[in-house]
Amino acid sequence: MQRQLHTKTKISLLVALIGLISLLPAQSKRFQGQGPTPIVSTVSKPIQKQWKGDYGFMEDSVIFSNDFEGGRLNGVVQSNDSTYTVLITSENTPINISPWYAFTVESKKEREIDVVLTYQETAKHRYYPKISYDRNNWKPLDSINYTEYDKGTDDFGAGSLAVSVKLRLKVGPQKLWVAGQELQTSQDVNEWITEISKNDYVNHQTIGTSREGRPLEALTIGKAKTKRMVMVISRQHPPEVTGYLAMQPFVETIAGNSQTAKKFRKKFTTYVVPLMNPDGVDNGHWRHNNGGIDLNRDWEAFEQPETTAVREFMKERVAATDGKFYFAIDFHSTWDDIYYTLADKFKGNMPGLVPKWLEALKSELPGYDPNIRPSEKTIPTMVSRNYFYEAHGAEALVFEIGDNTDREFIKKKGEVSALKLMELMLELK
Repeated sequence: MQRQLHTKTKISLLVALIGLISLLPAQSKRFQGQGPTPIVSTVSKPIQKQWKGDYGFMEDSVIFSNDFEGGRLNGVVQSNDSTYTVLITSENTPINISPWYAFTVESKKEREIDVVLTYQETAKHRYYPKISYDRNNWKPLDSINYTEYDKGTDDFGAGSLAVSVKLRLKVGPQKLWVAGQELQTSQDVNEWITEISKNDYVNHQTIGTSREGRPLEALTIGKAKTKRMVMVISRQHPPEVTGYLAMQPFVETIAGNSQTAKKFRKKFTTYVVPLMNPDGVDNGHWRHNNGGIDLNRDWEAFEQPETTAVREFMKERVAATDGKFYFAIDFHSTWDDIYYTLADKFKGNMPGLVPKWLEALKSELPGYDPNIRPSEKTIPTMVSRNYFYEAHGAEALVFEIGDNTDREFIKKKGEVSALKLMELMLELK
């Protein structure tokens, strides 16, 4: 009898323990970050321009088009009465697996069609489709209209992706826009620059031109003669829209009307290059500029005009003000939110700023635990973060936003990040 009671007690305790465990929050797997950055040549390489125009199927009165800035569609074939197979290829190879696509589709009559997205060999589908009927307001395609084929089983990276996908789209006389992320071309960025420059304390100037002659615009937030400076850049890689969407509220908060922002602008001037790669963005590239190069590998050799323009601008600002860059940040997108920082052993012009800032973010955003991956090397520079530290002593990092991070959280994160940064820099100055 005692043995039976003892056994029953064990079972009861085990059941209770299992019940307690089930109440604990699930531990989601975290992106471990990219591996070491390979050393590559940044001498210009050929790219293949995509043909721009309409792909029409007269029998069904269906028309696909890539004839707009940011468009990417390399071929379409009608597979059956209601299915169209689309081919998406990159500007050159080898290339990062970030296949950008953007096209419009319309039909004389309202109907449903299936569009299968396929890619060049070794590439896979990465960006969940966004749709719009006016190009300005975007939403994710309803998941019931989205099918993946041959999806990988990894949590992140190329091994997590599907080889191809099928989109069920409602089309009609009104043009439907379909893209990997919200379209944010040079025209959109320039409109944003114009709007934010309406503030008396915000100016903008052209600091250089891209390989195709597009202007590289820089914002100045604060007084041009201030010795304490901050550098912000974004969109080195064309499809990385979520990083840009975080950069916008970050900069808008620094240019805002809060008392903290007003105090900050008296002590620090912030310089912003919101669109580092206008050629790649407007041409619908997966990764590279018009020289066929990943710009975030060119911060040592400076073979490309876009990185060279920023280098010369920063040198000119230091010479003109006899000042220093205390902080520099480069906004990107990747598989999941992550911060690529420098190890604590690297002491710049404001030691301890970045760790304190990330800790402040953790406290300010309930339930948020920043995913931080510090680097132990800054030589060779190659990437912007290392250049900002080695050339200017700036406390520098890469601020990465996940491809699918909630847009409202992106905005909140950008705002809070700027506010906490300003508070800390005013304390540590």
